Amino acid sequence: MTDTPPERATRPLPAFIFASRWLQVPLYLGLIVAQGVYVILFLKELWHLVTHVATFGEQEIMLVVLGLIDVVMISNLLIMVIIGGYETFVSRLRLEGHPDQPEWLDHVNASVLKIKLAMAIIGISSIHLLRTFIEAGALGSGKSGYTESGVMWQTIIHVVFILSAVGIAAVERMGHPPAPTRH
Repeated sequence: MTDTPPERATRPLPAFIFASRWLQVPLYLGLIVAQGVYVILFLKELWHLVTHVATFGEQEIMLVVLGLIDVVMISNLLIMVIIGGYETFVSRLRLEGHPDQPEWLDHVNASVLKIKLAMAIIGISSIHLLRTFIEAGALGSGKSGYTESGVMWQTIIHVVFILSAVGIAAVERMGHPPAPTRH
């Protein structure tokens, strides 16, 4: 005799609500299209760098390379949202044993995804801020489009991103304290 309860058919309303998660699939497919747009942008910027390398100074090369890094970081963010979000909120990808399975996918959940996304946003913000600082170096010469208050606000927003990520991580840690270690 078995102790498991007999399977019951899911009631219609809960089944409908649960099935509504599939409405997110077009959103993830749209993000994949956006990923393709970023590939085109990356190739365009790379071509611009390669074809103008002889006329660019060091600062201009650095700005273009920072732009390329920015595109890659945004692309990485898209991958985390597409794969992690689908796996967490829609359906399992069933990649166990696949040689290319991302390591982080083994332990992804909504909390881990929030922290990873916050860290990615901080990285992207850091690149933007660095780019702003480099471009604002021409502030005194009148060549830069940045004002002192604009640079200050970008810095404040970046600090808010950092504080938000620290807050998210702290709240998650309070909810899931680490297991005691044995000595």
